[in-house]
Amino acid sequence: MSECPHVAVMPRPEPAPAADTCPECLADGTHPVQLRLCLSCGHVGCCDSSAGRHATGHFHSTGHPVMRTFEPGEAWRWCFVDGSIV
Repeated sequence: MSECPHVAVMPRPEPAPAADTCPECLADGTHPVQLRLCLSCGHVGCCDSSAGRHATGHFHSTGHPVMRTFEPGEAWRWCFVDGSIV
């Protein structure tokens, strides 16, 4: 994994999660497969394997570039702009 330029400008410490699960999935009545945490604002969204793909939707609506896994025991981050694990 390498640092992309977007990781360097992320808030530190990272924002607190705004929810325990994907609020869009709750509103839609669907269940997330896995969760992602936006490192710009703390939004929690579901992964692309979920029906709603709300983490990706959050990126497209906000431009917030980096999310990290919000799954226990995982620590990777994803940059939507660079399309890579960082």
